[in-house]
Amino acid sequence: MRGFLLFLGATMSGTPGTPESATPTTAAPRKVLSVFDAVMIITGIVIGGGIFSFPPLVAGMTGSVEWMFGAWIFGAVLALVGALCYAELATTFPNAGGDYHFLTRAYGRDVSFFFAWARVTVITTGAIALLAFIFGDYMSRVLSLGENSSVIYAVLIVIGLTAVNIVGLRASSRTQNVMSVLEVLGLLFVVVAGFVAPAATGAAPVAPTGDGIPALFGTALLFVLFTYGGWNDAAYISAEVKGGSRAIVKVLVLSLLLITVVYLLFVASLLAGLGFDGLKASKQVAADVAQKAFGSFGEKLIGAIVALAALTSINATMLVAARVNYSLGQDWPIFRFMGRWNARRDAPIVALVTTSVITLLIVLVAAVNEGGVKFLVDFTAPVFWLFILLTGLGLFVLRFRYPQVARPFKVPLYPILPIVFVCTCLFLLYRSLVFTLENQAIQVAIYVMLAGFVVWVAARLKKSA
Repeated sequence: MRGFLLFLGATMSGTPGTPESATPTTAAPRKVLSVFDAVMIITGIVIGGGIFSFPPLVAGMTGSVEWMFGAWIFGAVLALVGALCYAELATTFPNAGGDYHFLTRAYGRDVSFFFAWARVTVITTGAIALLAFIFGDYMSRVLSLGENSSVIYAVLIVIGLTAVNIVGLRASSRTQNVMSVLEVLGLLFVVVAGFVAPAATGAAPVAPTGDGIPALFGTALLFVLFTYGGWNDAAYISAEVKGGSRAIVKVLVLSLLLITVVYLLFVASLLAGLGFDGLKASKQVAADVAQKAFGSFGEKLIGAIVALAALTSINATMLVAARVNYSLGQDWPIFRFMGRWNARRDAPIVALVTTSVITLLIVLVAAVNEGGVKFLVDFTAPVFWLFILLTGLGLFVLRFRYPQVARPFKVPLYPILPIVFVCTCLFLLYRSLVFTLENQAIQVAIYVMLAGFVVWVAARLKKSA
């Protein structure tokens, strides 16, 4: 902890865009990922447990088929607008640090420090831990490892995928490609199941559209965008994608188009297989549809598909999370050991191990505190949307601050689309704060950020002493 405090103290000097160098190693990220590799990484991050859990909630909150599909389509459009904004940032300032790098250039290292604090301590590591537990829960149904089976599986999968990523970027990207393809095929299996055994005629009345926008449409949109969440992580691999700066634009657009088509087909199949009322009432939509179409075999297969979805998201999230740690090591001398890039493996090995260690600590804490990981992840939504909002505003700041920098891609209809993105982030920040307050998780967000503030003050005092 003392070393970490010293690291934070070293970060508090410098000006935006010109951080003190940590004397980076000669090795650096290389362009080794194809567009297909990158699309599979982003698809793997985005398609997680949300699409298997949230369709009933969205259906119940919107109240009709029209508004339900409207929420999923509107969410896809807003995600695409955000992706176009990130495409400009990622092509203009390609860096393994992603948002961290953009925030540093726009606002200076104090702001980006708090982003890094939240991301490293709980946002990405907590998400990986939660996904590891989801994987463990479903694998335990296939083969139980005893009383603490889910915990054992969670620990094993974090260690195993860390090892895969340590082998190198090629190994992890190939693994990701296979898992992402299988994951999409699994979702399409549910689509087939839904249309093979449609709901009985008359058993699925379509709720009336009603007058005006449903009162809970905004909350439904929060869940929809959570399900689309993760597309922005393309920024973390922008410096490693072959094909020039504009290749990352293809990655973002193709990823979202693929995900949107799969999601809409998936929701349509749930509607066909269960009917609107059945969809709203279902607790495990994919399992219900598969069981109806293919019996117990289909139900078991769905368990494997959900486990695979968690596995795919863990691997992809782990890959991009290490890039933030690597960027911290590049910027701050005290954390230099994380800023080493292994040229032979095309990976920041120590940064990967650091992500793994923090994740395992969260897993162990959650093991003695049932629901602990979910509680930690619940609070991250307001923090996440706060920094995404700052990144969106940063696009305006960086255009003003660096007008001379070449921009291989400029967001269309500037400034209209960036304003739409910023307003969306502001709205979702508000909705996530309301949701977090209702679930009594806001105090965790406050505690974590206050801890970061205390460390920041201590680091300032340490530097001036």
